[in-house]
Amino acid sequence: MLNLIIPAILQQYEDIAANVKPERISIFIQKAQQLDIKPFLGYALYYELVKYLETDGTLKDETPQSFKDLLNGCEYLDEHGNMVLYEGLQPVLAYFTFARFIEADAVHYTATGPVIKRYENADALSSKDVVKLVQQHRSAANAYANETEKFLADHHEDFPAWHYNRKNKSSRQSGPRIRGIDKTDFNYPADNYYTPQLITEFLN
Repeated sequence: MLNLIIPAILQQYEDIAANVKPERISIFIQKAQQLDIKPFLGYALYYELVKYLETDGTLKDETPQSFKDLLNGCEYLDEHGNMVLYEGLQPVLAYFTFARFIEADAVHYTATGPVIKRYENADALSSKDVVKLVQQHRSAANAYANETEKFLADHHEDFPAWHYNRKNKSSRQSGPRIRGIDKTDFNYPADNYYTPQLITEFLN
């Protein structure tokens, strides 16, 4: 699978230890790309963007300028004549990648099962602190994603495959959320007194 960004791009947003192999980071770029970016853009627009990628992750020369701007960012005038500085899709993917990397890197899988990593010259973060850090990075990704939504809305004529999805916007927020109400008879009390059951789901 072709990646929309290379591991070196992540250094523009956060410091990464030199001993972290680029191949390992690439795995989390792929996960964030498949599990965060593709649902966010929608399959049609996502595959339309990916088809312009070279094997090294750069965009082909024949890529339309609109898709270059979508990925790399640009300055443009909105419909009200205001100058907008759009940062691009790269920081969205970068911070979703950091969130997934931090979450997974806190755990080491052994023959006897998953364990929390320990370090000789440093203390490992508590599970609570790891969750907080993951949520902070996902919040940053979501803030940049909001800018991408505005860019796509302002240039809708260039991206006919883009369709705004309110459910997708709520699903990429961090933390537990009420996703719906189960109103089936199976979940009603025996006396048929109406007390709908709220279903919550924690999404990464």
